[in-house]
Amino acid sequence: MMKPNRSPDALATLIPASLCSAVLLALAMPGRIGWWPLLFVALVPLLLVVLSARPGRAALAGFVFGLAYHLALLYWILIVLGQYGGLPIWISLPALFLLAAYMSLYPAVFCWLLGRVAGRSWHRERSIAPLVWYAPVIWVGLEYTKSVAFSGFPWMDLGYGLFSQPTLIQSADLGGHYLLSFALVLGNSLLVALIDRQRRAVRWNIRFERRLLIAAMGFLVFILGYSQVRYQIVSAIAARSLQARVAVVQGNVEQAVKWSPEFKAATVDTYLRLSRQAIGTQDVELVVWPETALPFYPQRDPLMQRVTAFTQANHFWLLTGAPLFSLPPQDDGEQQIRYYNGALLVGPDGQMHGSHAKQHLVPFGEYVPLRRFLPFLEPLVVSVGDFTPGTEKGPLELGPMRLGMLICYESIFPEIAHESVVRGANLLVNITNDAWYGRSSAPYQSLAMAVLRAVENKRSLIRAANTGISGFIDPLGRVGYPSDIFTEAAMVAQVPMLELNTVFNRNGVRFGAICAFGTIFLLAMRSRRDE
Repeated sequence: MMKPNRSPDALATLIPASLCSAVLLALAMPGRIGWWPLLFVALVPLLLVVLSARPGRAALAGFVFGLAYHLALLYWILIVLGQYGGLPIWISLPALFLLAAYMSLYPAVFCWLLGRVAGRSWHRERSIAPLVWYAPVIWVGLEYTKSVAFSGFPWMDLGYGLFSQPTLIQSADLGGHYLLSFALVLGNSLLVALIDRQRRAVRWNIRFERRLLIAAMGFLVFILGYSQVRYQIVSAIAARSLQARVAVVQGNVEQAVKWSPEFKAATVDTYLRLSRQAIGTQDVELVVWPETALPFYPQRDPLMQRVTAFTQANHFWLLTGAPLFSLPPQDDGEQQIRYYNGALLVGPDGQMHGSHAKQHLVPFGEYVPLRRFLPFLEPLVVSVGDFTPGTEKGPLELGPMRLGMLICYESIFPEIAHESVVRGANLLVNITNDAWYGRSSAPYQSLAMAVLRAVENKRSLIRAANTGISGFIDPLGRVGYPSDIFTEAAMVAQVPMLELNTVFNRNGVRFGAICAFGTIFLLAMRSRRDE
């Protein structure tokens, strides 16, 4: 009995291929497993489907892939909403599915666009060379779109999966992590081309096609070669650069009791004890505490006197996370208090020498979006807070150190780090409270994105997290003294203060924006062709 030929549009083909790519990519991403070599093959099953399926069916495959992948990637949302947010499972689980479904729209659009501009739904012998180049352009264009749409949530773009391989990621100082994503998708597309080459009906002797494929191989060789050479050059520069001696303290304060008034004195005691342990007899210039390490407003709480007395007695600078407030005058003469998630710089003289307020707030975590236009959301403000975003983008200065601040998940937005470096920062500092994630993959994912901020800008990054992962990331992305999660830690390291001017320093996220415009151009050209 003869088996019927299975259509490339058949769900029996689409679904398994999509799920296969989702599983491979989930296993490749940072976390408990993190098998990064899978990044070079993970998208192959999905691209093979897109190559042959009609655009509508390709979009379905992309959505299935995206939903399965993002459920595996973002499962920690259940911990945030359930364990720490106090929401029941019947609310937190739909919230996870809703976020995963939204994130799945991007791979769905990717597959639909790629099917339209480079698929074979209308011509089975069509050249594959356009798909090889169009796929990375569209993928990165959508990654960039994801970073700006609805306040942005660029969590774990593809390029971050290589964070643990410093010799492979140095090209990020050319086009940011977007360039790494581009190279990975291009590599997967080339594998699809090699598989497709086995089809005799495809005319592989076409000169133009060969040139496009050779150009793709040459591009990947260039990226690899550049990273290897850049690694050696920057290693030598960092070794002879000006160094700062910095201590990082990880208090491991339980989120459940952190904001209880009766525990705030014990929290201060914890950080003072660990700081005393870190500095010992060493000549430490700067001590860094995590986001909201001070669970009170230092401008008015008498506990702050203990902190300032400690910096005076030991003669060091302290950078600590803390809630802040201001009372700016209003047009009507009244004062309206504003609250900030901030960082405070305390000098060896015990005085406050500067502060920085978080610029990119977490929606529904630090503010309620559209509250002015949706008054029924007002009750949520009481539970999630109502912070005001900061506007100051310049670094905090203390002698030769100029600190570019990244508070919490600001580390996932490359433009924030880029802006601070443009304004003179020679060190990046990421203070965060990753206790919300529990013992999930999220702390490892958060660290991975911080690594790329260091590599893009060729700046050391100091990372202090309440429950981990804390440590020191050098300009090459090598993580020194990484702490375990949910443990107390106090580490000291010599940190290079580089002031290299990279292509990324000059252009920022322009590579991602160019790919976004390139995607629009490809779609427009295809639409004109169909007219």
